[in-house]
Amino acid sequence: MSTQSEPENDRLDPGLSAIMGERRQLINLAYRLLGSLADAEDVVQETYTRWYAMSPAQQEAIASPGAWLTKVASRVCLDLLRSARARRERYVGEWIPEPLPDRTEWMNGPSDGTTVDPADRVTLDESINMAFLVVLDSMTPAERVAFILHDVFQYSFPEVAEIVGRTPAACRQLASSARRRIRASQSPATPLAQRADIVRDFKQAWEANDIDALIGLLDPDATAIGDGGGLVAAALRPVDGGERIARYLVDVVAKAAEATLLERMVNGQPGLVALQDGATVLVMAFDVVGDRIKRIWAVRNPEKLRPWTTG
Repeated sequence: MSTQSEPENDRLDPGLSAIMGERRQLINLAYRLLGSLADAEDVVQETYTRWYAMSPAQQEAIASPGAWLTKVASRVCLDLLRSARARRERYVGEWIPEPLPDRTEWMNGPSDGTTVDPADRVTLDESINMAFLVVLDSMTPAERVAFILHDVFQYSFPEVAEIVGRTPAACRQLASSARRRIRASQSPATPLAQRADIVRDFKQAWEANDIDALIGLLDPDATAIGDGGGLVAAALRPVDGGERIARYLVDVVAKAAEATLLERMVNGQPGLVALQDGATVLVMAFDVVGDRIKRIWAVRNPEKLRPWTTG
């Protein structure tokens, strides 16, 4: 089992350097499995805690520390996914995966070197966009783990089976089922530049309170989902229909305090961010199909907006 490592500047302990060099791989894996950067970081911390709880002799007996770390992190994620149903039942309103800023947002952030946020370690690709993560969240825990490990991180089914605790044949079926879910949810790809233009037009129409323009940009069967986590105001249920969404958005602007809308990349796709008094209060991700917006995910839960905090 192979993993991707990142260089570390620890010349005093090459062993420690190799172990900590797996951090990027583990963060990437855990975020895709859990849809939460905070949970992913906790999983990685727990994984390293288990490694350092072993004696030096036990550590030296492990032929591939990277494979061991991946196996432990995957199993911790699997346990968390299995308990997610109970946690979601206690969650107020709709749950949306935690949005990630573009890597350049972090590179332009604090430069004193004292804090390296895990968001800077997540590689953005197709498997990280919001639509993809939402489909992943509809899968069973075993489906999700088997699919991510095999199709995204290229682990063999025998390796996946050892982690999931099922046979290779069963893991192959799990990944196949997950692929069918992905294919069923996919729409014809809209070029990135066109998606950016549509999101820009949406921003301008929203700022102008132009209901007709908003309706023209939204698919008649569009869905908007908000996530406030019970901590801030947000729609508790999805808002369906382009016209209903347009009127709801204009009503939100009328009731809300003044905020500044900015175009930003959200999970590798064109999105919007709202700033109020210098703080990020809203991150919006979009699913654009053709020349219309099909789905909107609006995250307001402040606990999910920590990677977007400025200053």
